[in-house]
Amino acid sequence: MKILIPGVAGAIGRRLALRLVAQGHHVIGIDRRPWDKPPEGVELHAVDVRKRAAEELFRKHKPEVVVHMATVSHLTRARDEERYRINLGGTQAVFDHCARYGVEHVVFVGRHTYYGAGPDAPMYHREEEPPMSLATFPELADLVSADLFAATALWRAKDMTTSVLRFCYSLGASGEGTLGTFLRNKRVPMVLGFDPLFQFMHEEDMARALELAIDKRPRGVFNVAGPGPQPLSMIARAAGRSTLPIPEFVLATLLGRRGLPRLARGAIEHIKYPIIIDDTAFRAATGYAHQYSTDEAIAEYRARHPIFD
Repeated sequence: MKILIPGVAGAIGRRLALRLVAQGHHVIGIDRRPWDKPPEGVELHAVDVRKRAAEELFRKHKPEVVVHMATVSHLTRARDEERYRINLGGTQAVFDHCARYGVEHVVFVGRHTYYGAGPDAPMYHREEEPPMSLATFPELADLVSADLFAATALWRAKDMTTSVLRFCYSLGASGEGTLGTFLRNKRVPMVLGFDPLFQFMHEEDMARALELAIDKRPRGVFNVAGPGPQPLSMIARAAGRSTLPIPEFVLATLLGRRGLPRLARGAIEHIKYPIIIDDTAFRAATGYAHQYSTDEAIAEYRARHPIFD
């Protein structure tokens, strides 16, 4: 089967591509980021998914399945027009090409940050809930818009199976992703008086969940998670970091300075309040079960990204 993956050169995209090639699939990857010596069976194209050259790949290969991973999802960058064009414009282009060239199944890889973090949020978010934090975190608007646009394909393109997957954070050897980036420095900032639960999954479990989605083709919107959540302070200590509780007004002035991570101002809500998702529907639809514990994910991250005094 021909499977096209925009965003294939990221950590999860590479893991997924290797899994699919091992099953005998032909993978066509689109990514402007480099991937030195991709394995046999992965055809890599360094093109912008929004450009004519990307549409030509859809026309030429006519893939049966598309896994759209080419979005900017981290919280360490303030909103800008280029990010908005990548996330919303790129998603629109991918779905337009899928409809035009007869793609049977498209998987949109979203994030659980879609729901937003706040003091009034439910303990477990279910798929039918709306995004609630755009007023306090406008930098999420592009990701929320892309997610909502992808979901419209469920009624706009009824002949095509659409799977919108909202993943929790991932963690593993690559160190990529929101959580891995946040833990990168020696000191992990926390808002004084807050220690939120963080939900995350091993990078390999995320790739496996995508593999199952391709195989089972569930139609609809699904949350995807791993083991139970852990307090941020416990995660930091297990990763060999120290925590640095700071009053919120002080933290807001120190972001990106004195060894603290660069965060958009609205991201502070995400280190005050948890975003925990209920993934019962996805597990029922695909038979997914995580294989790695949170301890294993943290240990792998720590081994590859140690802190040296």
